[in-house]
Amino acid sequence: MRLSVFPLPGVILFPGLQLPLHIFEPRYRALVGDALVRNRQIAIIQPKKPVDGAPLYEIGCVGRIGDIEAIDDGRYNLVLEGQARFRVIRELDVTTAFRQVEAELIEEDEDAILSAVERAGFEREARRFADNQGYSVDWSSIERLDNESLINGVSQIAPFDPASKQALLEAPDIPARCELLIQLMYFFGRRDGDDDRVTLQ
Repeated sequence: MRLSVFPLPGVILFPGLQLPLHIFEPRYRALVGDALVRNRQIAIIQPKKPVDGAPLYEIGCVGRIGDIEAIDDGRYNLVLEGQARFRVIRELDVTTAFRQVEAELIEEDEDAILSAVERAGFEREARRFADNQGYSVDWSSIERLDNESLINGVSQIAPFDPASKQALLEAPDIPARCELLIQLMYFFGRRDGDDDRVTLQ
């Protein structure tokens, strides 16, 4: 399948989650306009370096435009609703202002679930991480989330470096992503104060 991509360093999207975006660059305003007359789909993927035209990582997530506000000067405020992860087969040679890829969707393993012990271990490390970072968290709301919403939601918003966030997106299933999140929270929560980066790579 052909996908129009929005390369954003440090930003990932998961199926079932939402991503608010403010679109102001002309090429991405063109991307949104094109998506609105087609299938309302935009593919979110990270570039390997935060420079224009940098190679893309292999895995991203297709989002569908939900709520959208068109501003008079051509900008957009919109919410992308995550639909499915995808794997890039190749980048296409196109004349559009925005980049496009040929990709295949990734089928999720819905049989891979967290055990009660894994969930408890994650919540314990998440509480320790939040306390160390000074975050205020509504734990009663967290406890009501299903495993997929919890693990993917934390992965999407966690303050890790782009390579670590990409590793979370590429984790094959929820248990593997949970285990990686625990490792990242452990290392990030105990890093030196002068070190602004955390990565497993």
